[in-house]
Amino acid sequence: MIKLYYWTTPNGHKITLCLEELGLPYEVIPVHIGKGDQFEPAFLRFSPNNKIPAIIDTEPTDGPEPVSVFESGAILTYLAEKTGRFYGNSTRQRLEVMQWLFWQMGGLGPMAGQNHHFNVYAPEKVPYAIDRYVKETARLYAVMDRQLADRPYLAGDYSIADMASYPWVKSHERQQQDLNDFPNVKRWFEAISERPATERAYAVVEQINTSGQGYTEDEKKVLFGQDASSIKR
Repeated sequence: MIKLYYWTTPNGHKITLCLEELGLPYEVIPVHIGKGDQFEPAFLRFSPNNKIPAIIDTEPTDGPEPVSVFESGAILTYLAEKTGRFYGNSTRQRLEVMQWLFWQMGGLGPMAGQNHHFNVYAPEKVPYAIDRYVKETARLYAVMDRQLADRPYLAGDYSIADMASYPWVKSHERQQQDLNDFPNVKRWFEAISERPATERAYAVVEQINTSGQGYTEDEKKVLFGQDASSIKR
């Protein structure tokens, strides 16, 4: 059993996508990030960066002691290694998967996240910041579009690299991106959207977050008002 500490964000969706594709039994434990659940001491014991997602595997392959993993890229890698799926069958294939997984973790996710913040959540519009992150998001989409020109998925076969990237591209309209400008990304996006596991993963959203994707002003303060004192308290 995988215990998934989750909220309905792109990083959370990565793990439900993977677990549904793998068919592993899992229990969703909601961590409402707008209410500050991520700062609870019990959660911080295995997710020290006070972020979702995190998992606890109660039946790891190396013995009876449960294994905890935080950071979405590390979780995807752990699950792929545990099952031997969506990770490539050779050193070269795994290297290709890992390069594009790291690309998402270091580029697409952070840049699209800042795009979301300044376009949607910031209390005041900052034209320079909006322009900066919309352009960088577009550049990253173009990188992905070029990669997908001669292959169906980022590393050739469907992999955890695609599972990591898809939830961020799902919010393309919020990022001021038109998928018609990136035809290979559009084809890739539509193919993943049609996978039964993708449909099941996104059905989890309606079960967990019945209030939708918006945040109240108080919740925004929790999400975006943290500093070093939040960790030291």
